[in-house]
Amino acid sequence: MTPHPLRHALVVDDSSAVRRQLCWALQRAGGISTTEAIDGADAWRKLAAARFDVLLTDINMPVLDGLKLVSLVRSGGAHRAVPILVVTTEAGEVDRRRALGLGANDYLVKPVQAHQVVEAVRRLLGAA
Repeated sequence: MTPHPLRHALVVDDSSAVRRQLCWALQRAGGISTTEAIDGADAWRKLAAARFDVLLTDINMPVLDGLKLVSLVRSGGAHRAVPILVVTTEAGEVDRRRALGLGANDYLVKPVQAHQVVEAVRRLLGAA
């Protein structure tokens, strides 16, 4: 049995503590490297410059929020099919439906446990 190739995750949140927590969880799971972005605009630049296998994003961020980022990613280009996991404090059903309606694949409400994030990402990558 051959091991899964290394997957690359882009982790987008304006909180450095949350980015560290999410990256730590993914890296500890094995087989996933991470790149951090401080907001949607930073993530958009990084998506244009590199290939990612999964995108994790917050909603509430300065410059370009997560919902606009989801919309941009789904609008076309090489990154259009990248699975997107929204990780946010927005617990309302309206917010969840809006994110999924724009093209997010899954939605977790903070605070999240490391295993929840890892399970969601593995599901999105087809490695569950």
